[in-house]
Amino acid sequence: MRKALGILILLITLSLFADIKIGVLLPMTGGLSAFGDWTKKGIDLAYEQKKTVLGEKIVLVYVDTRSEKTEAANAMARLIDKEKVVAVIGEISSSNSMAAAEIAEARKVPQVAVTSTSPLVTQGKKFVSRVCFIDPFQGTALAEFAGKNLKVKKVTIFIDIEQDYSVSMTNYFVERFEKKYKGQVQKVQYKSGVQEFSAQIAQAIAFGSDAIMIPGFYNEIALIAQQARSMGFKGYILAGDGADAPELVKIGGKAVEGLYFTTHYVPEAANTKISKDFVEAFKKKYGMLPAMNAALGYDAYMLIVDAIERAKSKDPVKINEAIRSTKGFQGVSGTITIDANGNPIKDVIIVKVQNGQFRYAARIEPKDLQ
Repeated sequence: MRKALGILILLITLSLFADIKIGVLLPMTGGLSAFGDWTKKGIDLAYEQKKTVLGEKIVLVYVDTRSEKTEAANAMARLIDKEKVVAVIGEISSSNSMAAAEIAEARKVPQVAVTSTSPLVTQGKKFVSRVCFIDPFQGTALAEFAGKNLKVKKVTIFIDIEQDYSVSMTNYFVERFEKKYKGQVQKVQYKSGVQEFSAQIAQAIAFGSDAIMIPGFYNEIALIAQQARSMGFKGYILAGDGADAPELVKIGGKAVEGLYFTTHYVPEAANTKISKDFVEAFKKKYGMLPAMNAALGYDAYMLIVDAIERAKSKDPVKINEAIRSTKGFQGVSGTITIDANGNPIKDVIIVKVQNGQFRYAARIEPKDLQ
């Protein structure tokens, strides 16, 4: 009897250690919580569809970063040191991902960022990768669209000086817009959380801006759009992927009608079986269409699981090698090939807000920007 009990306890203990833990860093509270919620929806759907790998159960360990850099770093340390995860999905913002990346790099555990587009996120890192395109491509693509498609000549850029994403995207937009299209740029600044932008908008109007560009996040983009329209600005409003959340329309209302932004994914552009199946599965589970973060969260999870399968190991170092060698991975946001720096080679989608909906407007491919 004692022997049988001992064997049973041993089997239970082994089963507990057989789980493969994947950590998830998301801003479930704070200023970026809407992005965190959408990303979690995508990850949860992916988990429902694939709960095991290497014959073992996958366990997701979520940690709230509270939309803060310090908490992102602390959360990464807890996931690796206490939870013993083999890989981590997250974070959302570039600044938060960079704070967490220092820990991942030191502990040699792979981190796959979701929508962190600053080049600095992966620069010089061996264990940090991502499933989103980067700011050089995003900023350049938006400048190409503004100059070629919209015939814009003068732009005022609203820069969030506390966000690496905002500063980085601005630099690449300006480089393309001024060099290729001989456009004129005025820069104005603000800090995350500010709600009053009348002084910057007055400068944009006085400059004779054809467009206002806001490489920030949905909260500030919506507020700037509202205040700009109320002050009589009638030009284009442009933004990066930080605009891609339904909350943009909930907050901005009619003021964001006609706004163009770059993004990684829009359901309307789904043109493969896997992307179409994802849309249907998401609608069935949540009763709504998926936002960009949901698609990238789904892809980040599936890419890590695919890497574990190819590595045939739970060793984080081997899993990281498999992530970095990913080629032609079929994700719902497009085909993903990870380059030597941990960055994917992908298309940029341009979306227009039309009748309160995000509608496909254009696709910019890497070859378009050569």
